[in-house]
Amino acid sequence: MSSQQIDPRGPQFNAAITSVVLLVVLLTAPAAFGIGLLALQAALFALGAFAGPRRTPAAFLFRRFVRPRLQPPLALEDAAAPRFAQGVGLGFALVGLVGYTAGIAWVGPIAVGLALVAALLNATLRFCLGCQLYGVCKVKNVNIDESHKKEEALV
Repeated sequence: MSSQQIDPRGPQFNAAITSVVLLVVLLTAPAAFGIGLLALQAALFALGAFAGPRRTPAAFLFRRFVRPRLQPPLALEDAAAPRFAQGVGLGFALVGLVGYTAGIAWVGPIAVGLALVAALLNATLRFCLGCQLYGVCKVKNVNIDESHKKEEALV
């Protein structure tokens, strides 16, 4: 996906902000304010997924106000996994929006709650579920590619 390197603390900062937003959504939806806030979060997830995690408002805030006050990171990380994780967040946010707007009472809170758990894990423990899923998908694709190469070699 990307060879862009990012400070690994940036996505953690983004996850902290996302956690607050999703908590407010859970407390206020299905009211218009909560649904609007979830739509905004979906747009932010989309920006992170399609433009990359460095192009989000949270990344700007991190680079401008937080990172200058921190020691340099021990290592940078590839932006591909956090970018993929933003896409996973987008999926949950969209499912939540559909649930809330369609009046399916249980779908919205469950989708938002799952996204909140993932964001809290990243914000507090720096454990990115979407990044882990990216790693699993990447391994599966490599194995699939290798099996096709073996089959082609036999033909």
